Amino acid sequence: MPTRHTPESIVIADTPAAILEWAARHIEHVDIHQGPHLFAGPGRTATLPCWPRGALEVAAGHGRGAAGRRYDWDRIDRARDQAIGILAETLTGHPVDTDEPTATKAQHREVIDRWSAEPGRTAADAARAFRTAAARAEQALF
Repeated sequence: MPTRHTPESIVIADTPAAILEWAARHIEHVDIHQGPHLFAGPGRTATLPCWPRGALEVAAGHGRGAAGRRYDWDRIDRARDQAIGILAETLTGHPVDTDEPTATKAQHREVIDRWSAEPGRTAADAARAFRTAAARAEQALF
């Protein structure tokens, strides 16, 4: 049975490529909303963000875990961080690194946030970027 990529799904992706694909489907499902309308519209709640980095968090289980079900959160969080890094590099076309790992994570998030805040950014743009990054993630060795 294929994975259900819906905001209500309790299935949580645990590889960078799967998180990026799940995020693409999520953003297609809920669209992009920015600023004061971040959580506006049907299918959106305070725990299901409607912007590119938020879609990655949702794909990695933010607000979707089921009580009584066990998840390997260390594995999921590592995969999410790798997905964010690959997406940032896909958006810039080059590695986004610093000497300090914590600063690198912040830089990756900043790249994605700046890209997603550009006027006219659409859900289709984000889904395309996620899928391009997912293809790169499938080829990467972690």
